Amino acid sequence: MASSFSCLFFLSLLSLIPLSFSQQTQISSEKQTLLQIKDDWGNPTALASWSNSTSSNYCNWTGITCSADGSVTELVLSNKGITGDVPSSISQLKSLSHLDLFNNEITGSFPQFLSNCPNLQYLDLSQNYFVGVLPSNIDQVLPNITNLYLSQNNFTGAIPTSIGKMTQLQSLWLDNNLFNGTMPRFISNLINLQQLTLAYNLFSPGYIPEEYGRLTKLTYLFMANANLEGEIPNSLTNLTQLELLDLSWNNLHGTIPPGVWIFSNLQYLYLHKSNLSGEITFVNRSLSAESLVEIDLSMNQLSGSIPESFGTLQNLSALYLSYNNLSGEIPKSIGLLPKLTDLRLFNNNLTGVLPPELGKYSPLWNLEVDYNMLSGEIPDNICYNGAFSSLGASNNNLTGSIPKSLGQCPHLNNIQVNNNHLDGDVPAGLWKMQNLSTVIMNNNMLSGKLPSSLPWNLSRLEIENNRFSGDIPTSAVHLYVFKAGSNNFTGDIPPALIVGMALLQNLDLSENSISGELPASIGSLKSLSMLNLSHNNISGQIPVSIGSMLVLTTLDLSSNNLSGNIPSELGKLNFNFLNLSSNDLSGEIPSAIDSQAYDESFLGNLNLCSSISMNGVSMCRARNNSSGGISHGLRNLFIALGVILLVIIVMMVLCLMRDYQKRKDASDPAMWKLTSFQRLNFTDNSIVHGMTEENLIGTGGAGWVYRVTIGNHAGEVVAVKKIYNKAKLDVKEEHQFESEVKILGSIRHSNIIRLLCCISSPDSKLLVYEYMKNGSLDRWLHEKRRVLVGPAEAPAMSLDWPTRLQIAIGAARGLCYMHHECETPIVHRDVKSSNILLDSDFKAKIADFGLARMLMKPGMPETVSAVAGSFGYMAPECAYTRKLNEKVDVYSFGVVLLELTTGREAHDGGDHGSLAEWAWWHIKEGSSIHTCIEKCIRETQYIDEIEVVFKLGIICTGTLPSTRPAMKDVLSILMKYDVLNQSTPQSENKKFAEYDASPLLETKNSDNSCNV
Repeated sequence: MASSFSCLFFLSLLSLIPLSFSQQTQISSEKQTLLQIKDDWGNPTALASWSNSTSSNYCNWTGITCSADGSVTELVLSNKGITGDVPSSISQLKSLSHLDLFNNEITGSFPQFLSNCPNLQYLDLSQNYFVGVLPSNIDQVLPNITNLYLSQNNFTGAIPTSIGKMTQLQSLWLDNNLFNGTMPRFISNLINLQQLTLAYNLFSPGYIPEEYGRLTKLTYLFMANANLEGEIPNSLTNLTQLELLDLSWNNLHGTIPPGVWIFSNLQYLYLHKSNLSGEITFVNRSLSAESLVEIDLSMNQLSGSIPESFGTLQNLSALYLSYNNLSGEIPKSIGLLPKLTDLRLFNNNLTGVLPPELGKYSPLWNLEVDYNMLSGEIPDNICYNGAFSSLGASNNNLTGSIPKSLGQCPHLNNIQVNNNHLDGDVPAGLWKMQNLSTVIMNNNMLSGKLPSSLPWNLSRLEIENNRFSGDIPTSAVHLYVFKAGSNNFTGDIPPALIVGMALLQNLDLSENSISGELPASIGSLKSLSMLNLSHNNISGQIPVSIGSMLVLTTLDLSSNNLSGNIPSELGKLNFNFLNLSSNDLSGEIPSAIDSQAYDESFLGNLNLCSSISMNGVSMCRARNNSSGGISHGLRNLFIALGVILLVIIVMMVLCLMRDYQKRKDASDPAMWKLTSFQRLNFTDNSIVHGMTEENLIGTGGAGWVYRVTIGNHAGEVVAVKKIYNKAKLDVKEEHQFESEVKILGSIRHSNIIRLLCCISSPDSKLLVYEYMKNGSLDRWLHEKRRVLVGPAEAPAMSLDWPTRLQIAIGAARGLCYMHHECETPIVHRDVKSSNILLDSDFKAKIADFGLARMLMKPGMPETVSAVAGSFGYMAPECAYTRKLNEKVDVYSFGVVLLELTTGREAHDGGDHGSLAEWAWWHIKEGSSIHTCIEKCIRETQYIDEIEVVFKLGIICTGTLPSTRPAMKDVLSILMKYDVLNQSTPQSENKKFAEYDASPLLETKNSDNSCNV
């Protein structure tokens, strides 16, 4: 009996052996396949955990999920920086059901070999660089797919009709590609579809298919910028499960179907920029849109009145109807909505009064009704619930006073009520609101006095043409713009003003009753670009210190009682506008400004003379000195020259001694330490000995930059940035060096400058980069208009629009990687055209990370130790907070977009200060965008795209960080207009790639610039 049992047990064991062997074979096969995939992709660092170690369980490797038997079922490799084509070895994973390759740099065509993965249900290839057409038999390639994401690639051709057979699909994302042909009607066969995106493609003009009304399970429909025209079909009212509907940026017209408002779950409705026309009509019955949270019909041609029915949407939080032709009154019922937080009705033809209950029954935080014909008063209860933050009501016919409630509004940040008929004193409490950032009240009849110390956060104060009186404030720590002309201010300009408003860029106190002398300390306002003190009673001399205000471009001191000579130091400044007329100035006009360019600048100064013929100014007579005077003057001159010569000799000896010691240290290999980040074909000696004076190509950031040839071939070149150590005094530069090394040594991206190595010595530190043959974008855009310093001359040709757009896209990709794809997001903090470098093919790369900071948590701001950045590029919040996030880079990049479209420099805003302010006011005044565009690209076939990029620049430079888009959204819009990759002939694509910029270093006075 026991023997029989033993035999049975032994046979049972034998029966298990094949199963165990089969399972081991399966495990070995899956593991080898994964290792093959890694090898096919070139062993990316993100897959370092994929190792052949026997102790390594491949089911625990990065991105791998297995079933119980060890079969790989999920491969999730999003945001890994993977390059190259999708390897066919993936198709050996027969149990694969989920493949996610989102947001890499994968190229090639659609991987048809995935047909060998019969269980594949989820495929995400979005945000890569795939090209070509989709397979015509895609329904057979992916027979069981339920979720297909192909957004933000470069797929072309028509969407294959076979997609209409994939009835199991629940999500189909095809937006942001280059699909053409007509809007695909056959998608209406996908009755299980819940999400559909077709936005930002190149479809032929066409209608929204009526058949889409059959997609009754849709919750998400995204069809922005899809070349839609005609009317919104009534059949869309059948989509009762919709939560988001976006039909923006199209050419739709006609009326909005009445039933569009009865979607039971609709949370967002975007129809802005659709050129809709006609009135909004509604059925006269109780609405069921209880979940409707946001309505956006802005940027259309809608007419008629705002429907009363909007006042019944009890969950409505945001209502956007701006930029239309709406007329009539704002329904009073809107003021009763209990959840309304944001109401934007600007740029319409609305009349009547603002709903008096606005803000009383809801947590309203934003009201924008600018550019209408509204009358009456600002509602008293606008800040009743304490949440109110921003009021925009300029360019209306409003009367009455500023509500006292605004003086008790703790979150108030922005108030713009210019160009109305408001009167009375501004509530004193308003000037105590510590969050207050922007106040624009120009052209009213407002009165009152300003406190000596303005709110800490205030960055813009414009109260021109009112009835304010009293003394000028002495302190506003973060004030950038102070315009208070045409009021009744009196007293002196207090010296404390200079200390208390050190960040001022624009100061206008003209047409007041200010007296006294200009304080000599006014020269410490180093950021001031516009100073207007005309039509006052200011006396004394013009301070010499004004000549040290190097960014000052507008100076108006006319119609005062100034006397004495004009300081010669004013000749150091580059004025766009200078007016010293109607004073008591005397003596000779300094030679640097004694020019016909300032022909009207000195009128009404009877004792002033010029060496040239100038309007209203007498000619200077030659002055003779006595021989004794000449002799005494020469003696003093010789003594001064002797002292100067002695000082120079001593300094030269000291410098020679220092340089000798440096060269001695530099020649000693033991003094240098090299840390490499790439495989190098040079030594530290070849770099050190290549840093000669003839190889110096510029200065920037905290050091000098050299062009050093390495190896045996003249074409092998690197750029070397040298930073001197100056004992303990330059701790800041030391930190910049460490920051740049830390960041650039750890990231890899084709649009970020590649750091090859760093070399350190006791005396200096070197950063060795790849060499960018075409220099900086700043040189190509602006140096043709400047007096150049150094060996680099202006480019001999200007950039056409396709090349400019490629540069913008490349820079945006680099910033997008930093903000959204790095494990620890990076904020650059000094994005500007001079930090966007161009290689020989004009490919853009972000450089100079000396100010960059790692953010500890995505989306969370980081505290920085000091205000940093460049004038004209700094976001407003840099002035009043040290809690900064990636939106400061978005602002700076927006300025770069404005540079690319207008040709202006970042600080070139004329009376408005910066370029961003100039562009903002240009749009605000309703002027044509066409006149803003640089002449050399204005009359091209790309003018529509250029205007879009100009508008995008304005959006990116919004005052509030929350209103600026994320870099990934900016990149998405730019790629839509990627003209080089869409339709430009190949020969045109190579026009700049074949251009050799090296002769620019030898060419002088080239004059092929485009006039703005």
